[in-house]
Amino acid sequence: MSLLLRNNLGLRAALSNVICSRKVSTTPQLLSDQLVVHRDTPDNNPDIPFQFTEANMKRLTALVQNYPEGSQVSAISMAMDLVQRQIGWIPISAQHKIAELLSMPRMRVYEWATFYTMCKRTYRGKFNVKVCKTTPCMLRGSDIILRAVEEATCCCVGSVSPDKMFGVDLVECQGACANAPVLVVDDDYYEDVTVSDVYNIIQTLKSGGIPPCGPQSGRYAAEPACGLTTLLTCPPPPGYCVQPALFKG
Repeated sequence: MSLLLRNNLGLRAALSNVICSRKVSTTPQLLSDQLVVHRDTPDNNPDIPFQFTEANMKRLTALVQNYPEGSQVSAISMAMDLVQRQIGWIPISAQHKIAELLSMPRMRVYEWATFYTMCKRTYRGKFNVKVCKTTPCMLRGSDIILRAVEEATCCCVGSVSPDKMFGVDLVECQGACANAPVLVVDDDYYEDVTVSDVYNIIQTLKSGGIPPCGPQSGRYAAEPACGLTTLLTCPPPPGYCVQPALFKG
């Protein structure tokens, strides 16, 4: 066998090993007990009672009334959202309470809670910090933003900070690609973020403040980052270039 052929075969074998070992996704792997399995813990078991607040109970009652008798199960998504807004996550006792109030089997609630990634079945901290990992944000430096978030919150992806204030998640597209990279805290979007923006946002939250959301670069909404290049004049008034006769009744 010639030296050139041996070198080619060796190169192909090396490439084959690299290709076979390449991970399809860079999303952190989760253990099975964080996916569709529930195991009782001292902080999450059916013996810990859950009750909606009076205000949330009124909201849920009003939502259920939007559906005909026998179809109140359609309010399950709103019920889950109310629980999560009330205590920050959805423990097993809250799932049982939803099943009771909506007259549905507990298994149906389990199915819903384990299917949607927005449902947090473990405590995720007072603030849920989400970093977008898809292409537009990645090209704009989301990897650097993620490292800054982990350092500022003192916790890595999928965990909770030692002070229980922050939980960090790596998520798919958040629908703000024109303002990448995007950082989401609960329901608030922070766009065009830099590393210094990340530290300022986290520090403000730690001190009890509310950091201003939206583009952090100073631009308005999703306008071009370099400023407007078209539509620089005021739009013409109604009737512009229209014959006066057309306005007559």
